[in-house]
Amino acid sequence: MQALKFIAAFAAVVTLAGCLDNDLERGVAGAAAGAVVADATGNDGTTGAILGGVAGVFCDDAGICN
Repeated sequence: MQALKFIAAFAAVVTLAGCLDNDLERGVAGAAAGAVVADATGNDGTTGAILGGVAGVFCDDAGICN
């Protein structure tokens, strides 16, 4: 069940990545995905949301998502 949540979250983020136009949108999507993935892997959802949000905001600056 945990693997299914992880795969679903990953697929949702990859699908939405092309639709996100600014840092705020990517940050919110990253936070949501981070929380879901953290929960699915048995980790703290708040920490996952923070890390996912930071990754979403800065992925464009790092050249990972354009």
